[in-house]
Amino acid sequence: MKSTLSGIILALFAFILSAHQSFGFSTGSPIRALAQDHVVFDKSPDPENVPLYTPSILRLPGGRLVGANERSDQWRKMGNLWARICTSDDGGLTWTLRAKAGIAHGRLFKAGKSIYYLGHAGDLQIMRSDDNGETWTRQVALTAGQEWHQSACNVWHAKGNVYLVMEHLTPGEGGFWSKLAPVPMRAKEIDDLTKRESWVMAQNELTFADLIPGFKENKPQLNGFGIPFFEQTFPKTNVLAKNRQMHPMGWFETNIVQITDPAHYWYDPTGRTFHLFMRTHTGGTGYAALAKMTENPDGSMITSLVTVPSGQTMLFLPFPGGQMRFHVLYDEKTKLYWLLGTQATDSMTRLEYLAPDRFGLPNDERQRMVLHFSKNMVDWCFAGLVAAGPGNKGSRHYASMDIDGDDLVILARSGDENAKTAHNGNLITFHRIRNFRDLVY
Repeated sequence: MKSTLSGIILALFAFILSAHQSFGFSTGSPIRALAQDHVVFDKSPDPENVPLYTPSILRLPGGRLVGANERSDQWRKMGNLWARICTSDDGGLTWTLRAKAGIAHGRLFKAGKSIYYLGHAGDLQIMRSDDNGETWTRQVALTAGQEWHQSACNVWHAKGNVYLVMEHLTPGEGGFWSKLAPVPMRAKEIDDLTKRESWVMAQNELTFADLIPGFKENKPQLNGFGIPFFEQTFPKTNVLAKNRQMHPMGWFETNIVQITDPAHYWYDPTGRTFHLFMRTHTGGTGYAALAKMTENPDGSMITSLVTVPSGQTMLFLPFPGGQMRFHVLYDEKTKLYWLLGTQATDSMTRLEYLAPDRFGLPNDERQRMVLHFSKNMVDWCFAGLVAAGPGNKGSRHYASMDIDGDDLVILARSGDENAKTAHNGNLITFHRIRNFRDLVY
């Protein structure tokens, strides 16, 4: 009887194994990337001296794709305009160069019947297209005598307005990131956004260095989180080893969203509260920074920190890939927030064990581009590996995305074996995730 039962079990196991193999399943097989194949959007003419930065992508109602990026360092020093704007009418397979500009960290967005490209060159700079990206106005400044920063982060549309965040570099000592103040900006979609008077900016500025008690004395009162991971030596950079530097902590590359679920603790029934999610430099991984902007009845805007029901302030939020630039996109069909970011896999390797071609600190990996989704911007479900670069120089990161029907279209800051480093990549790559909503579970 025992031998008969054993035979039945073995036969059943063999059948299941055979079925798995027949239908293409294999135990222990590596995860398949959702969009490893790509189209080269831009390629550096000199990988050692001309890195490519700040990809931005926009899908227009008629189906046209508009993409942008910049060529930096030596390209700019040679007197070239560094930002490049292109269009595609075949779903991203081919691209036509439409304009060049002297704008860094630019992002594309649509407002009313126009497309805009907003970034900075010291001061905030913007240009407009009224013919779906075919031609563009000259860039104009929105500020005077200031220094700004950002990346091609998201734009939120609500109440006939566009909302976005740029980051003002405030004066004073200290590291670059610790002095950045996220500044929410609002404009009516029907206005001409190349005019300074079209924009309302938040009245106050919060900088990371001023938020944390003991920060400037290098004794930040953050015990219990392991933040900072490496010793901070504000206002100077702590050189831990050759090419391994710990800058003073900070926040930057801000995304802005509204909480749309009435059951959410942070939901505002008046529609006047927007939450800011920022990449956070702490020397570690897995945390983003959190703040909020509130519109007053008179239309003015105030930036402040977020509190939880206990009354405690929530500056740090557990967040997959919060140590690197990420992009948040809200999908009306699924009522979900989608997160495109970077996956860390090896942040605990000691500095002396890092390979010479490994960029920066152990938490500075840029090889894996991954996708998550969430109903509340706090609890994230892993949707899949989007793409991965080869070796330590092969990055896939700093990506921008938009919805194209049932697909996600992506432009990523990328590199191959010819890149100078994972940070200074030599490619901008276009990727498409087909039927992305099918990834929800």
